[in-house]
Amino acid sequence: MANLHIRREHSLTLAAARKIARTWAEQVESDFGMECSYEEGAKEDRLHFTRSGVNGVLVVTTDHFDLDAKLGFLLGAFKGKIEAEIVKNLDDLLAPKAGAKTAKAKKP
Repeated sequence: MANLHIRREHSLTLAAARKIARTWAEQVESDFGMECSYEEGAKEDRLHFTRSGVNGVLVVTTDHFDLDAKLGFLLGAFKGKIEAEIVKNLDDLLAPKAGAKTAKAKKP
């Protein structure tokens, strides 16, 4: 069994971080057939995800995302590729939008 741990710092509000986490959940449900459940808390949220050969949790706070996952024997062989895909997806969701920068720059 292989374990994944990915941490991403951010400077979002909890509401904005929740929105990103829910978007990520929709992506993994659609793309990888994951089953996700979301628990909101006062200081942190937990997004549980599972499917055959994978289970884990994404912890969402006001300053970071922490993803911990356990990969079964078969998927453990693809740990590097799976980790790279998760990192790419989270980084894409956390990246500032080019349009948002432009819109802010145009305001007087």
